[in-house]
Parts: sequence; C-alpha cells; structure tokens
Amino acid sequence: MLNVQMDGKRAIIDLRPLILAGEHPRHKVFEYVKQSNIGTIFELHTPRLPKPLIKGLEDLGLEVTVDELAADHFRINTIKDKWKLFTK
Repeated sequence: MLNVQMDGKRAIIDLRPLILAGEHPRHKVFEYVKQSNIGTIFELHTPRLPKPLIKGLEDLGLEVTVDELAADHFRINTIKDKWKLFTK
C-alpha cells in the first residue's frame, strides 16, 4: 500500500521503505496516478534512480523531472495536467 501525504494538490509519496524492502511499487504508483484528479502534482521519493518508474510515467504522457537530493535519495516530480489524458 502506498503511503500518500497530501499537501494541497501535491501528493507526496515516499517509496524508499517499500523499495528498500524489496518491493517494486511502480504499478501501484501508475494506478494511483491514473485515478488522481487532473492538476495533481506528484512528488515521489526513491532510494535510487527508478528508470522503470520514470519510463512508465512518461509512457502515461507525463513530463518527469528528477532531482538527486543525496546519493541515496531521488525526488521524481510530475503533474497530471489537463492536456495529457491517459489512454492506458
């Protein structure tokens, strides 16, 4: 289960505990993004660069930016914007 902290329209999801426990939560993230409202901003935190997660978000039509906050802490940002509607 995803632990989502809402801050206005920003959904902050810290995936580090799940990933470090050996889980692969990207499909849960994709489902959450698909079900979220247009205008939702997603801030995802991971312990390493999650290339499959980034590619999947881009495949959904989202523009993704990545910040390396520390060697073991990456922040992935994207927004479900009204011009990019999902077909998947």
